[in-house]
Parts: sequence; structure tokens; C-alpha cells
Amino acid sequence: MAGELSPIDKAKFVAAKRAVDFVEDGMRVGLGTGSTAAWMVRCLGELVRNDGLKIKGIPTSTRTAELARDCGITVISLDEAKWLDLTIDGADEFDQDLNLIKGGGGALLQEKIVATASDQMIVIADVGKEVETLGAFPLPLEVIPFGWQTSQALIEEMLISMDVLGRNTTLRMNGPAPFVTDEGNYILDLHLNRIGNARQLSMVLNQIPGVVENGLFIDICDKVVVGFGDGRVEVRDINDGSIEEDRLDFLEDDNLFRDLGD
Repeated sequence: MAGELSPIDKAKFVAAKRAVDFVEDGMRVGLGTGSTAAWMVRCLGELVRNDGLKIKGIPTSTRTAELARDCGITVISLDEAKWLDLTIDGADEFDQDLNLIKGGGGALLQEKIVATASDQMIVIADVGKEVETLGAFPLPLEVIPFGWQTSQALIEEMLISMDVLGRNTTLRMNGPAPFVTDEGNYILDLHLNRIGNARQLSMVLNQIPGVVENGLFIDICDKVVVGFGDGRVEVRDINDGSIEEDRLDFLEDDNLFRDLGD
């Protein structure tokens, strides 16, 4: 029920609800991964079931694929779609230039591939994800399991010459074992505190042997839909510099509020 949602969940919901307004009949839509993206998938599913919206969803993780199918959305692969009209996804951090840190859910590789194969990327986030400078959230790095400790050592050595405040790196765990991505890789989390030059860091990280991809999304996001706990929403467009404000009402009997396990 809407009245039982925390302010953060309300902010995530209104951002997701507003973002699906950009989805049109016949679109091929990239479906992001994470708690905010889960709201978006459920909102799209409601439009499919109740309004007859016809779309094809390209998920960025196995769990998003399962949720989309449960919500009645037709799911296809990126190879089948070839190119997408739109991707809607969350972010762990975003700055005023709409550069992002993503990968807190461990799906950064598929998320980046899908986003860059789209005409447009829209990020949905609560206002707490906005930062002046990226880096407070640990930067995820997907690495192959073979020689991951060697890759980690090379990364830490490289960070000495980068404009960052911290250089500690940790292997992401899933209980007693390493967390494994959908592609069978590991995640290293880089605790940098502040990233002075995100573009440079992204380029250098991807040159290190063993690194598959990093969680910096530079010049990929076109719009961010920012949700607030009181129902307010801002849509910021990096291309034309516009900011639109709106407010969404909550419905106490909305089915979207039932059994959401995120």
C-alpha cells in the first residue's frame, strides 16, 4: 500500500511511474536491473495488461527477465532486437552532467551493452542518488575469475596515479563465496571516495588485463527522472538543458504495491 512505503520507496516509485510515460507502442525497451528498475518493470507490466501497450523488453539480467515475464512483458534478447529505442535503468550515483556509477546489483556489463545499443537512455533515481562528484559509492569493476588477484594488484597500482581519494579494493562476496555475475565473472568494488576525472579513469581501467568492464557510464544517459518522497518528480534532459517538474498521486489500492520484494 502507498501509505506503507518509505519516503525512499515513494521516490523510486514516482520516478519509475513518470519514466514509463516515455515508452510508446511498438518500442524495443531495455529493462534495467535493481530496486528502482523493478518498479519500472512493474509499471510497464501494468500498461501492458491494462492499456494494451505492445512492447518488447530486453532485460539486463536474469532476474529482470524473470520479473518482466511475470509482469506480462514480451522478452527478447539483444541479438534479436539488434537496436533499441529506449533503455530505462537505475543508477547508484549521478552527477550534474548525468554521468553515472552503476553496478551495485552486479549487472553493469549487460546494463552498459544494452544502454549503448539504445537511441536513448533514461535513468530513474531517488534524489539521494545525486552527487556533486562521483565516487562516494564504490565503483564496481567486472573482472574474469582467472588471475583476479593479479588484476586487483594492477588496479591498485594504477590508482596511485589517478585523481581519487581512496585506493582500497574489495572482492564482492555472496556469503562465503565470491559474487558471480550472469557472465560468470567476479566484481571488484573500488572504494575511491571521490573521482576527480571519471572519463580518464574509465578509459584506463578498461586497459588493464582481466578487466571486462567498469561501472562508470560516461556520456550515455540522456535524461534522468528524479523522484522525491513527497511525490514530486523532476525530468532533467542533458541534451537541451531543460528541467520539467511534476507531481504524482499515490493510489492506495494500486496493485504495484503488493508483494514487491525489492
